[in-house]
Amino acid sequence: MCHSYINAARQYGFTLNIASPEGYDPDSSILQAAGESAVIIRDPLDAANNADLVVTDVWASMGQEEEQALREKAFARYQVDKHIMQAAADDALFMHCLPAHRGEEVAAAVIDGQQSVVWDEAENRLHAQKALLEYLLQ
Repeated sequence: MCHSYINAARQYGFTLNIASPEGYDPDSSILQAAGESAVIIRDPLDAANNADLVVTDVWASMGQEEEQALREKAFARYQVDKHIMQAAADDALFMHCLPAHRGEEVAAAVIDGQQSVVWDEAENRLHAQKALLEYLLQ
């Protein structure tokens, strides 16, 4: 997901703050191609400062299950919680591509809170995928 956001920042000219622990940075060639559009910030509160959108993904994706414990330790201070959302802009939104692990990468109060648009995001993905299927079946 991070690579997709980096490419979007590059294409649409917005600044993407990436909060990531050392050793888990995005692919360097993708990051380098984005130039100043994508910035790695080690402190998640600094990365969220005045952000319009806060996004996270699972800490261990499919195929990375054996790294789960290591990743939980590395990403522990990167959980999106009320403090991260308070650092963001007052009208900031929260997104997650789902499925989410409440209590790991996102606090339940955030994903279930009023700033969360995860269900709208999931619905939009559904419609986009249906349109792609329709196009491919023609």
